[in-house]
Amino acid sequence: MRAGPGQVLAGRYRLTDRPEALSAFAVDEGSGDVVRLRAWELPASLIGDQEPDGSGSVEGERLVRRVAAVGSAAPRHPRLLQGAGAFVEGDRLWTVEERQAGRPLAALLADGPLPPYRAAEVAADLAAALRALHDAGLAHGNLTAGSVLVCEDGAALLGGLLPGVAEEVLAEELGGPGGRRRYEVRAELVGSVAERWPLDGGPAGDCWALGVLLHRMVTGRAPYPESGVPELVTAVREGRRVPSEACGPLGPLVERLLQPDPARRPTAAEVRLELAELLAGAPEPAAGDRVAPPLPERRRAPGRRGSVKSGGSVKRGGAVKHDGAAGAERPRAEASGPDRPPRIPPALLGPVLVGGVFLLLLLGVVAVVLFAG
Repeated sequence: MRAGPGQVLAGRYRLTDRPEALSAFAVDEGSGDVVRLRAWELPASLIGDQEPDGSGSVEGERLVRRVAAVGSAAPRHPRLLQGAGAFVEGDRLWTVEERQAGRPLAALLADGPLPPYRAAEVAADLAAALRALHDAGLAHGNLTAGSVLVCEDGAALLGGLLPGVAEEVLAEELGGPGGRRRYEVRAELVGSVAERWPLDGGPAGDCWALGVLLHRMVTGRAPYPESGVPELVTAVREGRRVPSEACGPLGPLVERLLQPDPARRPTAAEVRLELAELLAGAPEPAAGDRVAPPLPERRRAPGRRGSVKSGGSVKRGGAVKHDGAAGAERPRAEASGPDRPPRIPPALLGPVLVGGVFLLLLLGVVAVVLFAG
């Protein structure tokens, strides 16, 4: 990629780092926001008739309009990263997406699988974002570990909408509306990522992809082979996959999400409700449960058992344990003064009392004898 730090693209996006793998971060000089740019190299057939004034080709501008139209139709949702548009510059198609502080889910999974209930929290956020898209009449089509951002508070945000649209548009433009050529172009653009190869598209395809991602988060691998696109697509068609039991408490949900019949899969709204019920009954986190470092564990919803640190105390299972002695009550005996041993040891109290009773009886007998004599 010829672009470098400080270069301005489309007259407004100033690159802040050296792009790698057709991806870079930039500052939108119009708003001051940090954005993520993704690029795809366009063949000469799509950029060969550029306008004399330097603007993109007619075909390139048509690609931009198709991609940008999806971004404009996408709803605003707290769990959905917003696509800011697309443009063609030189021999590349670029998409623009907002960027927030956090780490890609793919980077977290590189450290190892997530505990099932942590994976359920991430999936619940993604299901909420998918539901918003589906309610708006849109499908995502690019739900992968690379398109999910885990923020500093543990919340998961779904991005990658416009990049996914750009890849599908390019596959159609370069390979035609269907057939072998489009399959080959799409395979080159998408690669052997299981989440990107559902048997069907639309909302049902998104839910299938969520099932694949859930399996990946908990087990560390996809339920289908990813050695190559032909092997992956064949396994998906034949239903050859790792059993869902490997996902523990998420196994039944993953099993339903990966059903070949889209009518038997739960919707995004149903997935979100089921995950909420699962999380409401989650057990206490066991010692050694991995929380994706260096981000903190997801803040628990009201009524959810777990651990929340706040104000110098640790709350766990409803009990508050203060750090240190400040504010803690002392026993009354300690508050009254220094510790003093009792005058009569507790072990001698019984014998002393019995002896006292006999002494009183003896004194009474002596008194009677004296008065009688």
